[in-house]
Amino acid sequence: MIPRYSRAPMVDIWSPKSKFRIWFEIEAHACDGLAQLGVIPYEAAKTIWDRGGKAEFDIERIDEIERETKHDVIAFLTHLAEIIGPDARFIHQGMTSSDILDTCFNVQLTKASDILLDDLDKLLAALKTRAHEHKETITIGRSHAIHAEPTTFGLKLAQAYAEFDRCRQRLVTAREEIATCAISGAVGTFANIDPRVEEHVATKMGLAAEPVSTQVIPRDRHAMYFTTLGVIASSVERLATEIRHLQRTEVLEVEEYFSPGQKGSSAMPHKRNPVLTENLTGLSRMVRSYALPAMENVSLWHERDISHSSVERMIGPDATITLDFALTRLTGVIEKLLVYPKNMDANMNKFRGLIHSQRVLLALTQAGVSREDAYRLVQRNAMKVWEQGKDFLEELLGDAEVNDVLSREEIEDKFDLDYHTKHVDTIFSRVFGKPD
Repeated sequence: MIPRYSRAPMVDIWSPKSKFRIWFEIEAHACDGLAQLGVIPYEAAKTIWDRGGKAEFDIERIDEIERETKHDVIAFLTHLAEIIGPDARFIHQGMTSSDILDTCFNVQLTKASDILLDDLDKLLAALKTRAHEHKETITIGRSHAIHAEPTTFGLKLAQAYAEFDRCRQRLVTAREEIATCAISGAVGTFANIDPRVEEHVATKMGLAAEPVSTQVIPRDRHAMYFTTLGVIASSVERLATEIRHLQRTEVLEVEEYFSPGQKGSSAMPHKRNPVLTENLTGLSRMVRSYALPAMENVSLWHERDISHSSVERMIGPDATITLDFALTRLTGVIEKLLVYPKNMDANMNKFRGLIHSQRVLLALTQAGVSREDAYRLVQRNAMKVWEQGKDFLEELLGDAEVNDVLSREEIEDKFDLDYHTKHVDTIFSRVFGKPD
C-alpha cells in the first residue's frame, strides 16, 4: 500500500520485521509444547527463546538465503539456525510451512481487526455527537434525489451510526472466525506432531485451534473476513456519497471543513471541493475489490495448493491498511463537518410547500374521498407548482373540490413541519438507547 493512504500502526503489522517476529514466536511456542511432551529437551526450548527472543532478524540475510532456496520459510529457518546454533535442529519438528504462514496471517488479521475496531469506535463516537447536535435540525429527505418529506440532519447521522454499529458487530464476528491456528503438519493429519502442541501454540498466540486443517486453514474464513471489510467500505462510501451530494453548490447543506491556506483548484481560486469524501469513495472501491479474490481463494486443489498465497500477500495488508485510513479520514470529516441549517430550510421551501402533499392526500381520504380522487386533486395542484411556480398551499385553498371537503384551518394544519419530527426521540432511543 502506498504511504499516502497508510497509517503507521497498521503498516507495522505487515512489516517484514513484525512478520518474522511472529514466525519466531510460533516456532518457539511449538518447541515449548514439544518439550512439555518430552519430544525435545527443555534446555533446547529455553535456548531457542533466549537467543531468538533477543535477536534482531536480518531481513537482508533472509532475502539473500531465499534467493538461493526459493522458499521463504526455509530461508527464515536457515537464518534462525545461524542465531540459535545446534539446538536449532529441534525447531519446526513435524511442522510444515503452512503451519507458520497460515497461523501468522491469522495473527496479523486479528491484530488488524483490533485497530479497525478502535477506528469504528472513534467514528461511532463522532457520529453520536453530531447526531445529537443536529437532532432537531430539520432538513428535506430525498428519494430518487428528489424532495420527499422533512426529516432531520440528526436522523441522517443516526442512520449512519446504526449502520456502522452493525459493521462493528460484523467485524467482531469476523475477527473471532479468523483467529484460528494450525500446527498440524503435512496434509493436516498430525502424523508427526501431537495435536496438543497446536493447542499450546493457539493459547499462547491468542487463537483457537483450527478443528480441521488440511495443511492449510480453510479459506472460507478469510473470504468471510475480507467480505466483511468490503461491507464496511460500502458503508463508508454510502456516508461519503451523501456528504458529497449535500455539498453540491446547488444544495450546500453541509460542507467538508476547508482549512486556511487550502486550495481547491489549480485553475479556479473559488473552488471548495469535497476532496476527502471523493477520496473515501475511491478507497472504498479498492477495499471492496479485495473481497472477490478472497472468495476465489476458497477453492484449493485437494488438501492444499498455493494459488491463494500471492493473493493474500497483497490483499492482507492492502485491505486492512486502506480501510484503517478510510475510517480515520471519515471520522475527521464528521468531526469537522460544516452544517448549514439556513440552506437546509431554504432548499426545503424551494418548491413552496410540495413536501406536504402526502398529509393533504391522507386528510382527504380520511374525510371520505376515495384514494384515487384524493390523489387526483392533490396532484393537479402539485403540478402547478412544478410547471408554473405556483404556491402549493394557495392552490389548495383556491381549489373548490378540496375546499368542499377540508376547511382552511384543516388544510393549513397539514403544513406544520413539527408533525414530521414528532417521533425523532423514539428513533434516537432505538439507536442510542434511552437517555440517562
